[in-house]
Amino acid sequence: MQQTTVPTTPAQRRHFIAEYRRNRERSAMILGLPDPEVYYERPIPLRHPFIFYEGHIPAFSFLTLVRNALGAPSIDPGYEVLFQRGIDPASLDAAAQAAPPSWPSREEVRRFTAECDARVLAALETAQLEDPNNPQLIGSEAVYNIIEHEQMHHETLLYMVHQVPLERKRRLRFEHEDRARPPYRQVRIPAGIATLGARRGSIPFGWDNEFEEEQVAVGTFAIDVDSVTNGDYLAYVEAGGDPPPFWRRRDGEWYLLAQFDLLPLPKSWPVFVSHDQAEAYASWKGMRLPTEAEYHRAAFGTPQGDERPFPWGDEPPDASRGNFDFQRYDPVPVGLYPRGASAWGVNDLVGNGWEWTATPFGPLSGFVPMASYPVYSTDFFDGRHYVMKGASPVTDKRLIRRTLRNWFYADYPYMYAKFRCVSV
Repeated sequence: MQQTTVPTTPAQRRHFIAEYRRNRERSAMILGLPDPEVYYERPIPLRHPFIFYEGHIPAFSFLTLVRNALGAPSIDPGYEVLFQRGIDPASLDAAAQAAPPSWPSREEVRRFTAECDARVLAALETAQLEDPNNPQLIGSEAVYNIIEHEQMHHETLLYMVHQVPLERKRRLRFEHEDRARPPYRQVRIPAGIATLGARRGSIPFGWDNEFEEEQVAVGTFAIDVDSVTNGDYLAYVEAGGDPPPFWRRRDGEWYLLAQFDLLPLPKSWPVFVSHDQAEAYASWKGMRLPTEAEYHRAAFGTPQGDERPFPWGDEPPDASRGNFDFQRYDPVPVGLYPRGASAWGVNDLVGNGWEWTATPFGPLSGFVPMASYPVYSTDFFDGRHYVMKGASPVTDKRLIRRTLRNWFYADYPYMYAKFRCVSV
């Protein structure tokens, strides 16, 4: 049965175009940070070189919206295959096998991506973007998909830039602050209900792993008020624990490799570690990582029994609530944003680094692969990826919503992920 098509309003088109252009400008800025000769290198061996991502992001947008959803013809079938999808290998051998024999020149890639951008912008200007009879366009899904896809890549590109030697990239200047570490505290969260996911149609857009809404009964637990800091973790390292991936040893002292600086270890900053390292530290302390449901309870629950859209309440994310949205490219001392605390007084649940949970990444009840990107989640329901929640310093504020779920391999060392411990 045919349903009535809802036209895209001029205001919606202007919004989509502005978001797309803003994303492309930020991508260009990030890709301009490494020196040109780094373009074909793989600063993260498990990922393709920068050339792939310069082609992939606009190619994905063209393929998802223009070719697949709207049925337009191809631009260059060979390049469309080459740049269609990235890799998430478990080993260096698998990453090497996924690489093509050679990459095109940067000039060729830019000619191709310029045509992708032109086709996408033309579609955003005039095409039918909302169509209840086309699963890829219900709720303008394909449009939201390409916008958020690029915003997510801004962060993962910066993981790569972070691994480029300081002398081989343009270094932006930021002030860094270290403080006395706050006293260690936990707060007790009483038993209650945590709502995971969303009802379809209740939010403008969500990835397939954000649906369908389910309620989970959570028992009483105690959780760290502040994220585990570099200073906290230093005691573990001195007791024989593995050093975090961003720490460097120089002349018997520990330093932190920030995005643009090598700093004396800021002991009040949250420590960025892999899931395996976070789990090992928690065990060393006689505790454990929170489950995804416990994170939700601590972040969004209230003593009154209701739940909030954000830890701090109903107001949308802004610079007073946490360290996110590119205010800076590195952490700040924990607990610096009291206006972002949850109803229980737990700090930095959104911002200053993603939060590891103990929950393997998997589908919620009622999961259905999304029409415009059916393999977005399903390839990672393997028991080896773990859910992360919250946001990092370089997470776009438009990605901050209660239902968003991020994930990585348990031993992946390059992302901006912190953690806190829970006890019963």
